[in-house]
Amino acid sequence: MSALYRLAATIAARKGADPETSWTAKLLAKGPEKCAEKFGEEAIEAIIEAVRGDKARLTAEAADVLYHLLVMLAAREVSLADIEAELERREGTSGLAEKASR
Repeated sequence: MSALYRLAATIAARKGADPETSWTAKLLAKGPEKCAEKFGEEAIEAIIEAVRGDKARLTAEAADVLYHLLVMLAAREVSLADIEAELERREGTSGLAEKASR
């Protein structure tokens, strides 16, 4: 099992945890909208680091983005397996053709 799947499993396990003892539980308790807001904040921080060009800082921010993406997905009952299935469905399709099909 990859680190990403282990993280997704930890997030799922924290759904019922006490928000006073778990950051993940606290975010989830605030609802999907707050989870989405937090994901957006982290994405902006990653963009800033990408522009600055500091690989180590970008790596750290990208890890934050992935964590908050998984929390946001969990808040809406979307699993990492759901995302993988969608990526597999798109595999071998031109990005231009996929975008035009939407």
